[in-house]
Amino acid sequence: MEPSSKNLSENLFKKHQHAEETSSLIGYLSESQALLEENQQRTKSAWYRALRRMQWIWQGLDPIEIESVLARIASSGNKHNHPDWLDTVAGYRPGNWAYEWTQQGVSHQKKASLKEGEAASDELYLASLCFSVASYPHLKGDNLSIQAQILVNKVYKEAMELSPYVTKALEIPYKNNKIMATLHVPHTEKSLPIVMVSAGIDNLQTDMWRLFRDYLAKHNIGLLTVDMPGIGANAHWTLTEDSSYLHQAVLNELPNIPWVDHHNVGLLGFRFGGNVMARLSFIEQDKVKACVALGAPIHDLLSSSEKFGMMPKMYLDALASRMGKKSVDIFSFSKQVRAWSLKSQGLLAGRATPVPILALGLEGDPVGSKKDNQSLAMFSQGGKCLELKTKSLSQGYDQALTSAVDWLKSALNK
Repeated sequence: MEPSSKNLSENLFKKHQHAEETSSLIGYLSESQALLEENQQRTKSAWYRALRRMQWIWQGLDPIEIESVLARIASSGNKHNHPDWLDTVAGYRPGNWAYEWTQQGVSHQKKASLKEGEAASDELYLASLCFSVASYPHLKGDNLSIQAQILVNKVYKEAMELSPYVTKALEIPYKNNKIMATLHVPHTEKSLPIVMVSAGIDNLQTDMWRLFRDYLAKHNIGLLTVDMPGIGANAHWTLTEDSSYLHQAVLNELPNIPWVDHHNVGLLGFRFGGNVMARLSFIEQDKVKACVALGAPIHDLLSSSEKFGMMPKMYLDALASRMGKKSVDIFSFSKQVRAWSLKSQGLLAGRATPVPILALGLEGDPVGSKKDNQSLAMFSQGGKCLELKTKSLSQGYDQALTSAVDWLKSALNK
């Protein structure tokens, strides 16, 4: 690794030895705090963060590497901010989540410096992925997360410059500001079909590289990544019940982007990003060829105060952060998110959208329920509901994305 890169990671974090610990950033009123503690006793989770091992493996990280980092965090003797959670060591020091994952990213940077071309690109991508996990769940006001995202963006850019594909950073003008997006295409010889992806409320757009490299590029399809409002490159925007407004603005700008065939656009959304993309399939029917919503909350979770109140603190924190909240009353919060329900918005009540929607779900998933997926497919001409028989959504990643890409490829190549 170049000295400048090493110095950058050291300089970014050295002022944050006493940074606030991530799980304490979003406050809760007393009754809500009691509910969170009740949920903790019920689930007995040892981690504040949801550990997405299979997702990280799918993205490219080695399983032994992941367990090694988690073991360093779990075995730390440094003081924990929350006695029940292993990943709550405050400040940038051994055992802290951001510290350990950043160190892992630096090790990939060092390996990249010994390689060339695409091999170096792949290693730098793994470094950016580690920095992204260091930032996870990417809450506003989390200083360590913000520093890690600086490293994500720097190293991801370096990785893309060494890759055999073409990457274009886009700035879409919108309401006297800019929406940041990234376009990946196999080549620029002609305008290509694209898939616009939303990775949800707790993933960065840079996490989606493998989707392009291993799934879309070989079919001559480009990938356009756009962070949700309130996260990553679009952290300066706020998530509202008009959840698809950023992606809609980008969709409307596509005729002005020369490398994109704006008549051939597919949508893919993960989790809350699936809500966004499904919504877009109803309000911009003439501009979308097909849509895939993966594990998306469409109505059930959003309309039930009881189900919403049982969500883990990390997910509630992430949603609150995207909406610009620093203090939460879960009961009133649950009432507010009812407006995000596509059924409440009247979209699953009138005429079916001509956009074929594949609603991919997981058996027993409390977030994207089977009933939600069936409703979504029912209000789509040519829509389909597909339930995956796997233990977790992340374990079905490869199966799910193969199904998703086949669905999109079929529509875009007509």
